[in-house]
Amino acid sequence: MKTERSVSWVIKTLVPEEVYTDREEFLEYFYNAALEGAHRRTMSTVLLGQRRMGKTEIFKRVVNRLFFEQDPKSPDAVVPVYFSFPDIALDEKQFGKDYVENFLRYYTGFYTGQPEIITDNLRGERLFSKIEQSRSLYPFTRTLDLIMDLYEDIENGNSILPIRDALGMIRRVSDIDDTTIAVFLDEFQNTRLPQYNFDIVGFMQEAVESPTCPHFVTGSAMSILAREIIGRGALFGRFYGHDIKSMSAYWGTKLALNTARYYKVEVYETMAPVISERCGGNPFYITAVVHQASELNEPVLDENSLNKILAVDITSGFIWGELNDQVTKWISRINEYNITKWILYLSALDENTEHEKRGRLNIERIQQELMKREGKQVPLDTIRDVLIKLSRGDLLEYLELGGWFRRVKDPILLEFLKVWGRIEVEGQNHNLVRYDLETLYEKTLRKFHEYRGYLAEVHMSQVLINGQRKVLSASFFNAEEDIKMPSRFIFVKHRMRLGSGKGREIDVIGAAGSQVWVCQSKWVKEKKIGIAALKDLVSQADIVKQDLNPRMIRMWLFAHDGLTKDALSFAEKHGILWSARQEFDELLEYLGLRKLPDL
Repeated sequence: MKTERSVSWVIKTLVPEEVYTDREEFLEYFYNAALEGAHRRTMSTVLLGQRRMGKTEIFKRVVNRLFFEQDPKSPDAVVPVYFSFPDIALDEKQFGKDYVENFLRYYTGFYTGQPEIITDNLRGERLFSKIEQSRSLYPFTRTLDLIMDLYEDIENGNSILPIRDALGMIRRVSDIDDTTIAVFLDEFQNTRLPQYNFDIVGFMQEAVESPTCPHFVTGSAMSILAREIIGRGALFGRFYGHDIKSMSAYWGTKLALNTARYYKVEVYETMAPVISERCGGNPFYITAVVHQASELNEPVLDENSLNKILAVDITSGFIWGELNDQVTKWISRINEYNITKWILYLSALDENTEHEKRGRLNIERIQQELMKREGKQVPLDTIRDVLIKLSRGDLLEYLELGGWFRRVKDPILLEFLKVWGRIEVEGQNHNLVRYDLETLYEKTLRKFHEYRGYLAEVHMSQVLINGQRKVLSASFFNAEEDIKMPSRFIFVKHRMRLGSGKGREIDVIGAAGSQVWVCQSKWVKEKKIGIAALKDLVSQADIVKQDLNPRMIRMWLFAHDGLTKDALSFAEKHGILWSARQEFDELLEYLGLRKLPDL
């Protein structure tokens, strides 16, 4: 249905198309799950993941696609509705009105083919007037009147429980008309914060159980979502869980290169995977670092240049701005403001190296440091209470069953908290802290001594992931028989060290239950790989057999220019799979991946 203006969205996305990378799995999952709701086969689902993993962007893109790629007149049409819970104070009446208005915009906008009802954010009388003008295009006049009547009842104070009535309206409408509505709720953790002094979650129980209007929820505080909202209480057992994790090294590499092209900054192909690794695969951090390189007009040529850019971004750039806002907002919700800042800072500094308690925060040591730095004797119970509150904002981890805490598994956030503490808690000079961080990075030993080899490792690990559930041709691996890949890898890791000594670091290891892949990358040009590298690979496989006791071990070597004559015989005797540059590129192409760059 044509509109007066060309609109391709009903909710604006933030990431440019030229930059947006990966996440196809999640886009397809939620799009198809919404459509399956028309056949009553979809369960309400929660998308769980750390902050800045792209969850909101996924929801927005799926909603836009559902709005524009369907025929509203089809009996299987699914109405998309997007709502983001605000973190500002609202009373019951205002929340009820906002929720119903939002539903009205999406419902009438979809059925009348007028996205501007949504994009113009019409409210109150202006919204009602627009709807009345379009009434002839709307197929369900009775339910339209019911929604508008509810809004007026809330406005006039005739609704005794406006929250219950508003949250239940979507299911009520879909039940009456036997239509399907897919409800996408963002920032769902805000339903658990103090600004809502009324129950939202309790009234949602009946709505999310509806086969006619599945609810998809996500938010930026994974701990609150998983433990407090979905993991217990009224909504326990009513959501299917879907996890979103850091990007794989391959997709993080591609994002770095896409971002570099968009911001017109030079990033060496060999440095893109290093950027991804240093950023922990977090798409926001990767994009921020490359954007910062553009702002500084600094090409990313090696680890030294990357270290300088990271130091700037963490202390004063895009990463600082985002994480400082996150930390400040969360701390402002907790009492004992000054003590809370100190405890968060000290938790980032604490490194417990005791063998049996490795990784656990030492609360007694935090107490001692508080006494030393602030001259305050803070009870251990108070420190524990503050740590629990900080964990709700994903600023550290709380292992509830064990009753202990550990630092976040986010390398950039952890580095930021140390910098933030020096500046905001200890009051040190901003520029001095930045200088110290740059100096620290310069003294740090290079982690990647062979950039090309690591780039090949990144592609090898993605081959394992993309190859799952496939049978791959023997020709890709110089093997006698086709290779049946596992149905699912439990983990695929880079640079895993098995004990001390030379040759004990595995470039790539993938474990899939009873089958383990042990992989090595040798990007050596104009020279064939000899028998020594293959012997190292066999030694690594033997250690893996002892540690993991798998039913089958696959050994795979990337040798850019192939193997020597002796190495060929050794590989055949020990069942080692190997791929030279040509076979490897063909394998990548077969799996829909980028071929290795010419370096």
